[in-house]
Amino acid sequence: QVRLVESGGGLVQPGGSLRVSCAASGNIFRIYTMGWYRQAPGKQRELVAQITSGGTTNYADSVKGRFTISRDNAKNTVYLQMNSLKPEDTAVYYCNKYPPSGVYWGQGTQVTVSS
Repeated sequence: QVRLVESGGGLVQPGGSLRVSCAASGNIFRIYTMGWYRQAPGKQRELVAQITSGGTTNYADSVKGRFTISRDNAKNTVYLQMNSLKPEDTAVYYCNKYPPSGVYWGQGTQVTVSS
C-alpha cells in the first residue's frame, strides 16, 4: 500500500524560508509526476508545483520565483523549498501524484506565515 507522509511545516515570519518534504513508500514515486498542493482555510485545495519523473517542473503563478520543487528518486522523496514566504502562503501543504489520486492524500503539513 502506498503512503505519502509530509513533514517540515511550521511557523515562519514573512520573508522567511521553509522546506517541506514528502516521503513515499511503494513504487509509484519514481514513475509518476508528483505535485505539491495546499489548502488554506475556507479555500479549495490548489496545485502549487509539479515535477515529472525526469525533473521538469511547473509552478502556480502565485509561487513562481519563490518556490522550488525537487525530487530524490533514490530516497523516494519530493521537496518543496519555499522562500520569501508571505502570509497568504499559510495553508496545509500536501503531496500527491499529478493528477492527484484520492487514495494518496496524507495528513499534510501545516505552514503558517505570520509575524
